[in-house]
Order: sequence, then C-alpha cells, then structure tokens
Amino acid sequence: MFTEINGLNINYICEGENAKNQSVLLLHGWGANIKLFSQIITCLSPYFKVYAPDLPGFGESDEPKEPWAVDDYVDFVISFCRKMEIESCYIIGHSFGGRIIIKLMSREELPFVTEKIVLTGSAGIRPKQTLNKKIKTRCYKIGKGILSTKICKKIMPNALDNLRKKNGSADYNAASPIMRQCLVKVVNEDLTPLISNIKASTLLIWGEKDDATPISDGQLMEKLIPDAGLVVLENSGHYAFLEQGVRFCRIISSFFNIM
Repeated sequence: MFTEINGLNINYICEGENAKNQSVLLLHGWGANIKLFSQIITCLSPYFKVYAPDLPGFGESDEPKEPWAVDDYVDFVISFCRKMEIESCYIIGHSFGGRIIIKLMSREELPFVTEKIVLTGSAGIRPKQTLNKKIKTRCYKIGKGILSTKICKKIMPNALDNLRKKNGSADYNAASPIMRQCLVKVVNEDLTPLISNIKASTLLIWGEKDDATPISDGQLMEKLIPDAGLVVLENSGHYAFLEQGVRFCRIISSFFNIM
C-alpha cells in the first residue's frame, strides 16, 4: 500500500487485527526494506495490527528531497503514526531502525504510547576510531579535496568516484548521491548519551557474531536502559531475525505475552 507523508510517497504494510488492543510498528535497517519482516508480520498479525513502512530512501518509498539526519527520520515516524492513527504500539527496530527508536524515545509529548520495545542489532553507538582508521580517514579527505578540483576532474574524471568506491562502505557505495549524504549525517551521530532515556520495557536481541553492530553494543545498551534484557542468538550475525527466524519469533512472542 502507499500513502503520502509530508509530500513523499511511502510504501507500507498494514496487516492483522487489534485482538490485544495494541499495534506493532516495525522499522527496518539501512539499505533494507519491509519485505525482510515477512516472517515477523506473519507471527504477530493474528494478535496485533502490524505496521511496517519502507523508510524514505528505501524499498519502494520516495527518497527525501534533501539529506536527512536521524531527527528527520524520527519526524517521519511520528508523522506516519499520526497518519495511521496509532495511539499505542510496541516497536521493533533493526539496526538503523533501532537508531531511530533511540532518538524517538528522547522526544517529549509523543502522540502515541510505547510500552515495549525490541531492538535487534541496533545501531546508535559510534565505534571508537583506531589510529589506523583516523589516518585512513584523513588521507581520504585530503585525496578527496585534491581530486575535487577542476583540473583533476578534467585530467582524471573517474578518479574521485574510484576513491569513493575504494574507501566507502558497501552501504555508502550502493547509495544514491542524496542517500550518501544522509548516511554520513546518520553514522556520525553518537546516540550513546540518549540510550538511558528509553523508559519502556526493552528486549535486546543480538546475533553472537554480529560484525556490524557488535554484541558489546547490546551489552552496553542493557546497562544503560533502565528496564532491559539481552538475548544472544548463537551462530547468528547482524540479521539474526532472518537467520534464526523461528526462534526470534518465539522470543518476541513471549515478550509480547502471546504464547
């Protein structure tokens, strides 16, 4: 289905019944889309009204008209919930979706109530840069500055793109120009000081072998969130909810009291 949110055409899923008088909102990760949530939606839709939007710039939704930061995605989620008339919901966020939830829960006077949250492989904690990483970043910025000059663009028209491909992450290289700018804004914001603002009961589900958001991030979130518990899925990575879908659904079903 499609709806218009603040001038953007947004693809979303809405399935299920409000059997427990509660909605569930699913927020996907960077570079992903709502199709990845199909097993979770099947699991929860007999008990809840389940909403899952393709975030702007992903799936079948429009890109933002200008580079967005995390706060802009938070504003979008609030507008989406208003449009769907969601008054009370549980929220599940993977990776970038978790990053949005962390900042969302720091907002005052939200138009809906959130009693339970599931964060799986959540982003938001900025990793400490090693000396090698700092040197690499500095060299990239110097090279980018040189190759951006008119004379270098004329002599070596592909050099700047080649430098970006060599130094950029897979997410960065796969993104459109405007989404690259969004990504830079997003990853450079450390949300660690905001994590303790999450007051809702929170379940953290982490893949033991997650190399995108390491398990140490989940352990730190468990310490910082007043009411949180961490479940580690062995032999799983960043997409634990896909790699161990049946077990993941059993865990969230127990958390949501539908077992």
